[in-house]
Amino acid sequence: MEWVAWLFGEGSDLEIWQMAARAMVMFFIALLLIRASGRRSFGQHTPFDACVTVLLGAVLSRAVVGASPFLATVAAGAALVLIHRAMSIATARWPRFEDMVSGREVVIIRDGFLDRRAMLNALLTERNLYEAVRQKLGSSDFSGVALAILERDGKITVIERKVRG
Repeated sequence: MEWVAWLFGEGSDLEIWQMAARAMVMFFIALLLIRASGRRSFGQHTPFDACVTVLLGAVLSRAVVGASPFLATVAAGAALVLIHRAMSIATARWPRFEDMVSGREVVIIRDGFLDRRAMLNALLTERNLYEAVRQKLGSSDFSGVALAILERDGKITVIERKVRG
């Protein structure tokens, strides 16, 4: 087992190859943990999913630089993934829990009319809305908008009004 100590080192006083070896091993451990966490942790981009992504990176990096014991760090990462997985299952089963964890979408424009109270509650500016409308419609005219919705992931979805004719 001396070769393990030589290859990976101990503590935070690490050689270049030891930190590189730790990084390579941690890459595969992180990949396994992310796969165990489920596709949504990187696919949904909600604050709930970003939380596990940021925390997992922060925790696992400690093992690479030797700031924390390797196995304890992997265990902490696994605990984060288990919490995320359990909460994901709970959000899939109970809509109210999902609303509590991930929030709800907010209608900002309906039939061309701006809901200023919803904008204020969502901390959106008119410039945010003009940008989203321009990207979708090529125009900054709200009258062409059937709905503009602030999604749970922070993106604004713009649905164009159907022209009757």
